[in-house]
Amino acid sequence: MLTRRTVLTAAGAGLGTLAAPAILRAQAPRVVKMGSLRLIHSMTPHFYERFAPPNLKIEIITFDSPTDGKNAVVTRSVDFGGFGIAAGILGAAAGEPVVVVGAFCNKGMGVISKAGSDIKSIKDLRGKKVGIWPGSTQEVFILERLRMEGMGIRDVQSVRVPFGEMHVMLARGEIDAYVGAEPGPGLSIATGVGQLVEYPYGTAMGGLNMIFATSEEVARKDPELVRTMLTVHRKASEFMMANKDAVAEMTVQRLGANRAAVDQALKAGNVEYIWKLDDTVLSQARTYAQQMLELKQIRALPDFGKFLDPSFSKAIG
Repeated sequence: MLTRRTVLTAAGAGLGTLAAPAILRAQAPRVVKMGSLRLIHSMTPHFYERFAPPNLKIEIITFDSPTDGKNAVVTRSVDFGGFGIAAGILGAAAGEPVVVVGAFCNKGMGVISKAGSDIKSIKDLRGKKVGIWPGSTQEVFILERLRMEGMGIRDVQSVRVPFGEMHVMLARGEIDAYVGAEPGPGLSIATGVGQLVEYPYGTAMGGLNMIFATSEEVARKDPELVRTMLTVHRKASEFMMANKDAVAEMTVQRLGANRAAVDQALKAGNVEYIWKLDDTVLSQARTYAQQMLELKQIRALPDFGKFLDPSFSKAIG
């Protein structure tokens, strides 16, 4: 469901050595639709206007669900989208024409328990009420961490909780812990409601979270546009990693997020803005898909030759 639209008109900022192809610069202004999520780790498109060529307008369409973002790419409601790897794999495994052309953001997760409680490790979750959003990237990560500790989902009391409600339910004592998405964990820590159990990145999936995707049709028919957009995404990502205060200010402005929560997430290094679909991300994506298959979230692995296309990343560096 579309929840907000913001048109970003490029202000003529130069791209230096990463300039857009000449053929695109010579054309009349073009509108490109970019899907984004209402999360701190999906803020990159809000910085695109700094680096877009002057004749390119980027319209940001915000989604609350990774699945909605993926569906918009598949149906061509948007040209590009940033959403969780889980949503992409679900689509690709079902034969949908979604293509990952770049990375988007790593980390952004956290296992949080009530401050002062005796839940200080994954093993301590045994028998506790744990907020988990089914079908999410976070669910795959916590299931793997439980397995690594010799446990399974039946060893905890799994409670279905949307990310936006996890902090409040923890504060009210309705759950003992949760596996959340930033800025939720940052908010719980910053307000003293929660304590960090762990950032669950000690698996073969690393900190893999969100990807930069388009449809097979766009990738096939307009590769120059893909390279241009990925170049803009690269410049924005690099700027954000070097300017965390600007990221915090934009997150508060666009999402109405709590500044202390955003600062906590960024200070802890729990949000990593990336762009390159390198060998590490490719390997982690395959591992992630295998995890989903073993969890029976998908019936078959995607055709990785179609689903993961690193050629555009390689073309721009």
